[in-house]
Amino acid sequence: MSEEEKLLKEAKKLPWEDRLLHKNWKVRNEANIDLASLCDSITDPKDPRLREIAPFLKKTVADSNAPVQEKALDALIAFLKAADADVGRYAKEVCDAIVAKCLTGRPKTVEKAQAAFMLWVELEAVDVFLDSMEKAIKNKVAKAVVPAIDVMFQALSEFGAKVVPPKRILKMLPELFDHQDQNVRASSKGLTLELCRWIGKDPVKSILFEKMRDTMKKELEAELVNVTGTAKPSRKISMYSRTAVTVSALRSEQDREPEPESVSEAAGPGAVEESVDDAPVEIDEYELVDPVDILTPLEKSGFWDGVKATKWSERKEAVAELSKLASTKKIAPGDFAEVCRTLKKLVTDVNIAVAVEAIQAIGNLARGLRTHFSASSRFLLPVLLEKLKEKKPASTESLTQTLQAMHKSGCLNLADIVEDVKTATKNKVPLVRSLTLNWVTFCIETSNKAVVLKVHKDYVPICMECLNDGTPDVRDAAFSALTAVAKSVGMRPLERSLEKLDDVRKKKLSEMIAGSGSTVSGATSSGPAAVKNSGGGVSSTEASEGSFVRKSAASMLSGKKPVSAAPANKKGASVKSGNNKKVDGAGRMETAKLSEMPEDIEPAEKSLEEIESRLGSLIQADVISQLKSAVWKERLEAISSLKQQVEGLQDLDQSVEILVYLLCALPGWNEKNVQVQQQVIEVITYLASSATKFPKKCVVLCLLGISERVADMKTRAHAMKCLTSFSEAVGPGFVFERLYKIMKEHKNPKVLSEGLLWMVSAIDDFGVSHLKLKDLIEFCKDTGLQSSAAATRNATIKVLGALHKFIGPDIKGFLTDVKPALLSALDAEYQKNPFDGTSAAPKKTVRASESTSVSVGGLDSLPREDISGKITPTLLKSLESPDWKVRLESIEAVNKILEEANKRIQPTGTGELFGALRGRLYDSNKNLVMATLTTIGNVASAMGPVVEKASKGILSDILKCLSDNKKHMRESTLSTLDAWNAAVHFDKMVPYITSALTDTKIGAEGRKDLFDWATKQLSGLSEFPDAVHLLKPAATAMMDKSSDVRKAADGCIAEILRVSGQETIEKNLKDIQGPALALILERVKPYGSFQEFVEPPKGGSIGISSKTNTKVAKSTSNGVTKHGNRTVTSRVIPAKGLKPDTMLPVQGISVQPHALLNVKDSIKEERERMVRRTKFEEPRVEQIQELENDMMKYFREDLHRRLLSTDFKKQVDGLEMLQKALPSIGKEIIEVLDILLRWFVLQLCKSNTTCLLKVLEFLRELFDYLKGEAYSLSEAEAAIFLPCLIEKLGHNIEKVREKMRELTKQIAQVYSAAKSYSYILDGLRSKNNRTRIECADLVGFFIDHHGAEVSGQLKSLQIVASLTAERDGEIRKAALNTLATGYKILGEDIWRYVGKLTDAQKSMLDDRFKWKVREMEKRGEGRPGEARAALRRSVRENGPDVAEQSYEVSQSISRKSLVQPDLNMERHLMPRALVGVSGPTNWNEALDIISFGSPEQSVEGMKVVCHELTQATNDPEGSLMDELMKDADRLVSCLANKVAKTFDFSLTGASSRSCKYVLNTLMQTFQNKRLAHAVKENTLDNLITELLLWLLDERVPQMDDGSQLLKALNVLMLKILDNADRTSSFVVLINLLRPLDPSRWPSPATNETFAARNQKFSDLVVKCLIKLTKVLQSTIYDVELDRILQSIHVYLQELGMEEIRRRAGADDKPLRMVKTVLHELVKLRGAAIKGHLSLVPIDMKPPPIILAYIDLNLETLAAARMLTSTGPGQTHWGDSGVNTPAPATNSADAQLKQELAAIFKKIGDKQTCTIGLYELYRITQLYPKVDIFAQLQNASEAFRTYIRDGLAQMEKNAAAGRTPSSVPMATPPPASLTASSPEFAPLSPVQTNSLNGSKSLSTKPEPTNFNLPPSYAEDNRGSANVINAARVRAPDNVLADQRNERFVSGVTSGTLDAIRERMKSMQLAAAAGNVDEYATRPLMSVNDNLNAGLSTQSRALDPHPGMENPAQGGVLPMDEKALSGLQARMERLKSGGGLEPL
Repeated sequence: MSEEEKLLKEAKKLPWEDRLLHKNWKVRNEANIDLASLCDSITDPKDPRLREIAPFLKKTVADSNAPVQEKALDALIAFLKAADADVGRYAKEVCDAIVAKCLTGRPKTVEKAQAAFMLWVELEAVDVFLDSMEKAIKNKVAKAVVPAIDVMFQALSEFGAKVVPPKRILKMLPELFDHQDQNVRASSKGLTLELCRWIGKDPVKSILFEKMRDTMKKELEAELVNVTGTAKPSRKISMYSRTAVTVSALRSEQDREPEPESVSEAAGPGAVEESVDDAPVEIDEYELVDPVDILTPLEKSGFWDGVKATKWSERKEAVAELSKLASTKKIAPGDFAEVCRTLKKLVTDVNIAVAVEAIQAIGNLARGLRTHFSASSRFLLPVLLEKLKEKKPASTESLTQTLQAMHKSGCLNLADIVEDVKTATKNKVPLVRSLTLNWVTFCIETSNKAVVLKVHKDYVPICMECLNDGTPDVRDAAFSALTAVAKSVGMRPLERSLEKLDDVRKKKLSEMIAGSGSTVSGATSSGPAAVKNSGGGVSSTEASEGSFVRKSAASMLSGKKPVSAAPANKKGASVKSGNNKKVDGAGRMETAKLSEMPEDIEPAEKSLEEIESRLGSLIQADVISQLKSAVWKERLEAISSLKQQVEGLQDLDQSVEILVYLLCALPGWNEKNVQVQQQVIEVITYLASSATKFPKKCVVLCLLGISERVADMKTRAHAMKCLTSFSEAVGPGFVFERLYKIMKEHKNPKVLSEGLLWMVSAIDDFGVSHLKLKDLIEFCKDTGLQSSAAATRNATIKVLGALHKFIGPDIKGFLTDVKPALLSALDAEYQKNPFDGTSAAPKKTVRASESTSVSVGGLDSLPREDISGKITPTLLKSLESPDWKVRLESIEAVNKILEEANKRIQPTGTGELFGALRGRLYDSNKNLVMATLTTIGNVASAMGPVVEKASKGILSDILKCLSDNKKHMRESTLSTLDAWNAAVHFDKMVPYITSALTDTKIGAEGRKDLFDWATKQLSGLSEFPDAVHLLKPAATAMMDKSSDVRKAADGCIAEILRVSGQETIEKNLKDIQGPALALILERVKPYGSFQEFVEPPKGGSIGISSKTNTKVAKSTSNGVTKHGNRTVTSRVIPAKGLKPDTMLPVQGISVQPHALLNVKDSIKEERERMVRRTKFEEPRVEQIQELENDMMKYFREDLHRRLLSTDFKKQVDGLEMLQKALPSIGKEIIEVLDILLRWFVLQLCKSNTTCLLKVLEFLRELFDYLKGEAYSLSEAEAAIFLPCLIEKLGHNIEKVREKMRELTKQIAQVYSAAKSYSYILDGLRSKNNRTRIECADLVGFFIDHHGAEVSGQLKSLQIVASLTAERDGEIRKAALNTLATGYKILGEDIWRYVGKLTDAQKSMLDDRFKWKVREMEKRGEGRPGEARAALRRSVRENGPDVAEQSYEVSQSISRKSLVQPDLNMERHLMPRALVGVSGPTNWNEALDIISFGSPEQSVEGMKVVCHELTQATNDPEGSLMDELMKDADRLVSCLANKVAKTFDFSLTGASSRSCKYVLNTLMQTFQNKRLAHAVKENTLDNLITELLLWLLDERVPQMDDGSQLLKALNVLMLKILDNADRTSSFVVLINLLRPLDPSRWPSPATNETFAARNQKFSDLVVKCLIKLTKVLQSTIYDVELDRILQSIHVYLQELGMEEIRRRAGADDKPLRMVKTVLHELVKLRGAAIKGHLSLVPIDMKPPPIILAYIDLNLETLAAARMLTSTGPGQTHWGDSGVNTPAPATNSADAQLKQELAAIFKKIGDKQTCTIGLYELYRITQLYPKVDIFAQLQNASEAFRTYIRDGLAQMEKNAAAGRTPSSVPMATPPPASLTASSPEFAPLSPVQTNSLNGSKSLSTKPEPTNFNLPPSYAEDNRGSANVINAARVRAPDNVLADQRNERFVSGVTSGTLDAIRERMKSMQLAAAAGNVDEYATRPLMSVNDNLNAGLSTQSRALDPHPGMENPAQGGVLPMDEKALSGLQARMERLKSGGGLEPL
């Protein structure tokens, strides 16, 4: 076997995901082939394998290998054929992948892609399909656009316009018409032609032609000639195509029904939709066009003035304008109330022309607004009807048209107008009465049957009354109205009314109804012919196209194939094409049935001679002659003989019809002899039951006679049996329908009562699936229950009782208006016939093949009402009303609508209702929420299963109500869930319930109730595989804090396991992790064996039979075999050939073939990044869950099973496994140390002592190992473990406390003692007294043993001293002992640290200190404090040697952090004697010394580094620099780590020499941009954090040369920002805006909280970001916008919207800074910024917050015209004009207007009027063409005169040479503006270029031509120093060069003027007490007492002190009186003064 074959064979064992995404293309190819065959074999659309496969399809179809991609598409097609609409959730990602990758491939690939799209459409994913098409047509490659158009064409032509909405296609077409590729244009034309076939030519022309070029119009006009007929769909969406057999049966049934209304009322919604689909789809053009706003142009047209004019012509013109505007096809809804009030007045205008115009305008508004005009129509109707009295033809005609338009457009319905019609028919003017009735007739004729049925009771009395009217026209109109009612709903509603009429009127009405009936029957008779034409006969054109299926849109064009209406046989073609294998057989059957002639059910009259001639020799002649005999005995003998002959006939089917004709003629139904009658009925019964096909015509012939025989006691039994036979032959539905009319009209009441009794037996025999329940219930209600005969009423009650047995209580909703007495009788009958549901199976079946399928009958054939008309905008608006009473009334109104609809409604138009009800679920009034829940439950019950789709996911909102604490609310929610469950099935609810159970916002009570409810639902099911989805949340809930939740979850799990089945549970166990898995495994034992097995080791090899192949890796040097990262899954299959007893359970195996820890994919840094130091609290459920997930990922299965077990013995076993393996897996343990420590924390919080002691024992060994490996705990690891350990130090068992105490001391050896000490100090604040005692003792220990390291935190002794006042004697004793230890070390200095004490406390301390002195004397330890003083002297005199001996330098040398656990990495630790007398000799040695040497030793290494850097800088070739660049990151990393150590060392009293060297070396490194850019982001993060923290440290000023160090830190920070990689700088600084881990601070907080320190730190970071953002315009193309946007996205997402809103209200600076950066990026890049979101998951739900902010910025900037073009040299008008000498005119105009507005404001102020006038004069000189007075249109004449006079005076002064010196030059216009932004540019010494002068001379300052947006302006007004302006003055030798360059070129008087204005507003704000903190207080008040003379200090700091200060120059001083305080300060700066702290 070759390697390739072996690979393919091995690959077949892999899971689908691994196979489909395998790196070898052949494996992927095979996988796709196998996947296709698997899908072909699946018959059940609900098969769980389909759900498992679905997520991989989006990746397979995007395969880069073309053959594989083709096979992937085959697999996708097979998958879609096997699946149902439930897979629609995957449609978007799969369709997008196809669009992106498949449409430009091979022709075969494109064809398959198109087939896949068609299948998605078939599966109801039409919206997703069209979304993908919108993307596809935007493709730049035309080759990809054409297939997209073609597939839309195919979808439209095959599925029709009902499935594929034409509106969306119409919106896509205009951009395709102008496409540069001719094929695209041709295809778009073809698609347009196809649209014309579906929606007509006129709508397409009116919508599209205005958007086309003329040539395109002409071409299309020519093509449109060939488009004839209407189209019919040839494919159905999934609900039909997946049940084709049922549909075909249904369709053939419809084809045989003659009445059109029977089609529309076919049983069940499926039938209705099917029949609608078969009919040509009428698309309303109104729905296709976009609405037009007419109110705005109406306002501008002068309408309101015109209608009030006195001249009639002006009024007419105004109304004509409205009429013209309203003539548009669709009007945008708006507030037309005032317009209608005006029109109402104009309708009654004295001038008839105005009135007619107003009436026409109303009609146009009705047509354009439709339902939105309903309220206005009702308001206008009375006046319109009153206006009918006008006799002028023009008025009458316009009124008639308008009233008809109002009804036709849906503004009014018959129910709305009843009262108005009543009023109008009583009007004294006959014309009003007659025209009103004519309009009512029109309304009835154009309304559907259901509406007329509802309102006929109101209109018939009105018409009957008008029949007696004295005016003939009125009477005729009333007759017409009654005729229309009869035509619509039949004669039944008129029967009672006709009885009251006299014979003449009755006759006339009957004639009119008969006349209209003939037209009805004519229409009826044409029905079958139409069906025949479309279904049966195929025209020659269609026949010629039988084999031609269009797949290309271009084929529609002339020269291709002729275009006609879609042929019926196209369906067959589509089936043959293989698009759906499953429908193939059914499709052929369907086509065959369609071609048959529909059955003729109306019998023709035949004479006796004709019957006898057709009988021929079939029946003996003497039998026929005897049947004619008058003697009954002869007739009896003849009928008996006939019966024998009929029973002996062989081919009965051919003779059935003629025999029935014979029996109806001889002896006929008038036979008087009972015996003969019985024999006749028996013969007919035999014929009906024996013939294979009994024609319906025969049933019609016999039915009247048989129904009369039923009324006769003697023949009743025979007749009923005959009717039952008829029902078996043709279906009870047909028999019932025919009986209704006969029974209703028959004069014998027994025919009705006995017929009803037969119906009872028929319902019992056949069920209700074949009946039209709507007609049956209406017959019972209107005829049976209304009968005066008690027998009839009782029989009707029995019929309804029988119905109740099959359809349940829903029937009551249709009988609410029945009399109470009858209702009580009905209730009693219901009790006798309880609802059996599915168990009520029919006893008899129907033979007729064309009978309606059972699947569409039953309960769903109960009529459902369309309530969309009642859900008015007013109702929806009321649901949102601020008044709770209105909201409550609206909710009750919805309930009333449901009641009126008999609690059975259609989903049509309920989308908005559900949206409004969803809003009420979050109502502040809880009673309304409960009312809403009840209403939603009612809606669900009324709507049935379709509510799941119609509700738009409202179920998730319902479930959120369980979070309420009130029991009543939760009960209401559960009641709604019950209603929902009754409507849809439980499986549809499971995803929502699963989501709710994992929702943290739902409290314990809510979760408990939901579990109980789910348990109750599951208990009623025997098998329910979908329940397995509830397993994971239920398992998680088993560890909930609440015992009630745990108990409820336990019960739920039991039911889940019962109904899910073993296989399903096994498959889903992999999703459950941690203790939850153990709990499940324990529970599943009763339900089946879930034991896992592995093959035991044989020989040397270990084989595992599982779905995952175990890869044996190379063994490591220590001989331990390592394995791959694949673990044994929970579904391990026994190996072949092994008996079960040879298997061992996983739990029993001591050694598994995998390594204990799998760290291959571990990313420790990512995990640690999420850790923050916080106060200790018990682990939360989600934290435990996260820990379990991590342990399952990185720990071997048997190990994590043990460690996560609830049995402490198993946990101890797991620890022993780790303990034994510790020496060999130490490096792996270090990689997952954070996870282990989290598990230890979990154990420390538990109460089991055995396990706890074992944990502490293991920890001791672990920390010993870490110490031996020279590993130092990271900040995150310490933050995970130390808070818990410190809190648990006060354990109540002494042995445990002792071990914990030793462990804490041990930790100081693997973690900084100073940092460990800060955690111990936190323990002093614990609520546990024992913890405080232990921590006090540990403080003493640390002072004694780590005194030097904790010397900076001695103020903590104040906390210890405060404990001496505690009541607990043990605490006081521990505190005194600790202070005594401190006294031993510090001597009398200790009193400086203990704070204020009471006399009693001081007395106690004195006593204890004296005792300590005596103790020290006894032991010969000297005096207190001597050792410390000697140490200080030693450090000063002898340098670092003493420091090395006295402080734990050895630790700092031997300790280092493990950055990434490389298993093969050798650790080179620095030997103690590394540094000789001569110092390091090369670069690497120098770096080692810097890394591992003491602070003083590392100075030698830094000298070497500085030397190397200098040489590399001076190297002309640059080769040295190239070498150094490789180590730049390592160098900076070493130096960053050294900063803290050198500063800590200097804080002990040592020299600050090492600190200066560290900072100087960093400065030299970052002065070189190449080196600075080579520093990695992580290192930069570490360095910037360290520098900013030391800048804020309050101890630095007290150090040796502290102020100088602060200065150096500040300048270094600036240099980093200037030269480091700007992308990394942005990312690091944005990340640092988050709260900093407290453990990072160099010293603990003393007088301020960590929050306050974080605030200061954030302020510094913000200032740094301002520095970077200011120069962003010039550096925008140097940064990676994608990464910056990603960091902004992460920051915003971590905050979340709620926190962002809260912070925005609190004016949070970090958040504002992030928004500012984003604003600036959007301003500079415009809409192109969206192209840089590659690293932001823009498809996530809900969408990322950053997208909303980008859109907001784009809108606001666009509105302000500030968006910048994307070109590198272009800026907006507010920026410096360096690159833009000619900005846009509109921007210049905008700024000029702003300038003028500001000047006018100054002129209006007495104090600044002179300055304002002078500036205005300057503007007039600069811009002579500008009309200044145009700005003063609204000003008073006096003000304008004042300005004219003032300008004249200024002109005279200027001519005389008198210019006020105090007035600065006005700000120049935009075109000449070259100054920097006045807010920031000239003020900040952040632009300092270097630490020393020589470097600064060689670097150019960065341009700063930009403006920060207003969002941050308030924070930065006059901001003087980004980093530390409060602490240091900028030294002359550093800043002078910067000042010269910046201030000379940047600070013009115009800039100063702008600054002066800015400062003035600041001063006003300050006067009001609203002073920004940046402007009023220094950044760090603790460091205010600094020296100002920093020039000498900076020279001391400078390693090259020979430099002289550069010459200082600047602008000549100006008159200080004319400048604000800030301006004066800037003048002092330019003249050499220092920078004041702001």
